[in-house]
Amino acid sequence: MSEIDLDLQTVEEELTDERDEKDGGGRVVLGVLDGTTPDEEWIDAIENGQTLVLSIEGDVNELAAGFARNVREVDGDLMQFRGFLVVTPPGVSIDTSRLD
Repeated sequence: MSEIDLDLQTVEEELTDERDEKDGGGRVVLGVLDGTTPDEEWIDAIENGQTLVLSIEGDVNELAAGFARNVREVDGDLMQFRGFLVVTPPGVSIDTSRLD
């Protein structure tokens, strides 16, 4: 049997999306949703492919009102779960099937 020479470093580099490295896509950002962070920062994070997990400190409807529509317009997703707001970028869905 012949040996197969695998260069796993090269394979990994080829599979990595260049956008992820440049823009921070694929990252999960933990934060606090309390009104102190400008809505534009949350929108920029989502547009750059980042997922937000935000601890809610106050009325989620009021606190997310400034960016929720923008997230949905770019086909992102928002879901409140156990005191957190999970916000995902386009192409990343929130699977709730295990909550039933």
